[in-house]
Amino acid sequence: MSTSRTVYLVSCVSKKKRGKYPARDIYDSPRFRKARSYVEQHLQHGDKWFVLSTKHGLLCSDDVIEPYETTLNKMKRKERQDWAKQVLGSLKSVVRQADIVIILAGNRYREFLKEDLTDLCRRVEVPMEGLKIGEQLRWLEQELNGHE
Repeated sequence: MSTSRTVYLVSCVSKKKRGKYPARDIYDSPRFRKARSYVEQHLQHGDKWFVLSTKHGLLCSDDVIEPYETTLNKMKRKERQDWAKQVLGSLKSVVRQADIVIILAGNRYREFLKEDLTDLCRRVEVPMEGLKIGEQLRWLEQELNGHE
């Protein structure tokens, strides 16, 4: 029986640094920085985290990329479904049946992922589901302050 791990999925953001950076460093918004800190504080041995990138699909946090201007918000439904199918294909090679997947991403990133993802792992959690951006920032801040 395989050991349970937690796999965190953090959505990309539109604000990015100029130049080439690892995915964990290129996204430059308060929400992304707080989500990254939250994940890094909660990582335990064997856990993993990835970025859900509109352009690249599933990125390891250390994958080096350049800034881009692509958003799921401007994609048609079929394009978002294709994006989710690509991400799910990548997740199949990293997520195990015993894993828990925690998604720190808005609805556009989850809409075609969450249901199929439940077939790949033990449980999918979306702790900020239903929260607006400002509420997400407050939730992350409270979690970060409570974890110190």
